[in-house]
Amino acid sequence: MMESLKHAKTNISRGLSRTWDHISEGWRELAHHSSDALTHFVHRKDEVEKARETAGTVPAFRNWSLLAGEMEETDKEILVRIEVPGMEKEDCQITIDGNMLYLRGEKRFERTRNDSTYHVMERAYGVFQRAIPLPNNVDADHAEADYKNGVLTVHLPKLGGEKGRLIPIS
Repeated sequence: MMESLKHAKTNISRGLSRTWDHISEGWRELAHHSSDALTHFVHRKDEVEKARETAGTVPAFRNWSLLAGEMEETDKEILVRIEVPGMEKEDCQITIDGNMLYLRGEKRFERTRNDSTYHVMERAYGVFQRAIPLPNNVDADHAEADYKNGVLTVHLPKLGGEKGRLIPIS
């Protein structure tokens, strides 16, 4: 009986160790691949006051959220796509300064009912800014952006967008 318990303890320990390794690996991967997408939201005082007036209490606003994105490069342009769910295109502002693209915006808290209680509140609200380093110089004067289905797409023509060429040595 004692030997059986020791064997069970060993098996449980191995299982927990493997589980912990998988959890640790998952967090490391999430932190590595999503660290740039993690965005800080700052709450405006008037939003907090409005929530207090309509609900009698202030919901526990989250300060951080993911604005996931991707950057794709072709011979002629750089495409940046950023997910900005729950926002309108008028809520976003894009600036290019050197090799940095800045996305600023505001995600507003809108409460449609005053006779309810939040039990889960995981969405972040407020003013944010995200800085995205660009791999090449871009022509900011000819940049374009569009917004569809909660995804902001920025088209950035590259300066000197011709393909590289082999230069013969004489």
